[in-house]
Amino acid sequence: MRSTSRHLTWIVTIAIAAVATACKESYSISDPPGELTLDAQLRQTIGVWGTAPILPMARQDPALVDLGRSLFFDKILSGNRDVACATCHAPADHATDALSLPVGTGGSGEGALRTLGPGRQFVPRNAPSLLNQGLGFFYMFWDGRVNEEGGFGRFKTPLGVALPSGLRNLLAAQAMLPVVNRTEMRGVIGDRDRAGNPNELAAIADATPAEVWSAAMRRLLAVQEYQAKFNAAYPGTPVSALGFEHAANAIAAFEMEAFTRTNSPFDRFLAGNDRAMSADEKRGALLFFGKARCSTCHSGPLLGGQSFANVGAPQIGPGVGAAAPLDIGRGEEFANVREYKFAFRVQPLRNVELTGPYMHSGAYPTLAAVVRHYNNADSAQRNYDPSHLAPAVRAVYHGDAATVKAVLETLDFRLRQPMGLTKTEQSELVAFLESLTDPAARDLRNIIPTRVPSGLSVRD
Repeated sequence: MRSTSRHLTWIVTIAIAAVATACKESYSISDPPGELTLDAQLRQTIGVWGTAPILPMARQDPALVDLGRSLFFDKILSGNRDVACATCHAPADHATDALSLPVGTGGSGEGALRTLGPGRQFVPRNAPSLLNQGLGFFYMFWDGRVNEEGGFGRFKTPLGVALPSGLRNLLAAQAMLPVVNRTEMRGVIGDRDRAGNPNELAAIADATPAEVWSAAMRRLLAVQEYQAKFNAAYPGTPVSALGFEHAANAIAAFEMEAFTRTNSPFDRFLAGNDRAMSADEKRGALLFFGKARCSTCHSGPLLGGQSFANVGAPQIGPGVGAAAPLDIGRGEEFANVREYKFAFRVQPLRNVELTGPYMHSGAYPTLAAVVRHYNNADSAQRNYDPSHLAPAVRAVYHGDAATVKAVLETLDFRLRQPMGLTKTEQSELVAFLESLTDPAARDLRNIIPTRVPSGLSVRD
């Protein structure tokens, strides 16, 4: 995994350097000579942006994957024993939840039918898919608050305390956080679990996440089957030395093994198969890497994931931090960087067809709607129609004039002028985005276990 991560990072660094050189306040992207064949034009264009075939994922330890699979689907990790990792990253919904904004602990139902419980609020940001998240990113989450900016293996988090040692990768570092989040999994003081028992995880002070992790491990190790699974995954490690970092490593190993899908038509084209993509998909790719300017953000092998931008996404949700009820994204941590206000992580695009709704706020249900937004981001922000949102989500849409003005004040310079894409070009661009889908990612339900060690229901 580490060699894969370093290789991808090297390519991404070159691509970002190229973008930084090209992306001044005013710039243009030259199309390849028209006399070349469509395939030759596309290959020449792609080469500029560091887009290359993805290296194979290293196989994970089967015992670690087995443990991680159980943990991923087991509601025992939530304070109220009512949600699992799989609640917001469901295989049936391509490792997301099909909702604009997630519904954490206290809710009911599954997938797009899941609803808030009494007195609960939405998780503030759309649940990103876990597809291909183990391929070597520097950043996790929409605001990049979990990252390796300090170097490989030096994980930065928003908790204000050091993570335990022994975490194997950034995906494992990310897995430490949902269990301490009150809205997502932990619950609030006074909560009782499904059996009517006091929620001991919720009673722990927010300033002591290590105590939450320890309490979660006590739950797990009280189950004999989990003791056996931890012993198989970590032979030679006594039970007394097991911490939640061991659980997080197992969850990450499972996610890497189960959710890596990199055999899309576009991947096969990159590997040399000119017949892998249709003519419309190739014309859409030329737009993506040319006129539409998508690749100035979505570059490198993973087509994004390593930078941040304010793309004018509508503000929807309860908000985050001091800016609530708004969500200023990366600007929450970097208040002195004007360009980071309302900036969010540029999402990687592999398998993007399957992972809507889109944007950090889940504002758009289809890729066609996303492309229309980018075609004229200013107009899309000013004229956003929330009527397609679920009523409860529609109620937390912030479309007042002051909010719209604030978002557009720091709109990324690449989006300040309309792209002028025709309807045909927009359709071709959507066709290209659909060519990023690995057919094996369309149905992931075979990885759902029939039972988990705690005995809690796998289905809600």
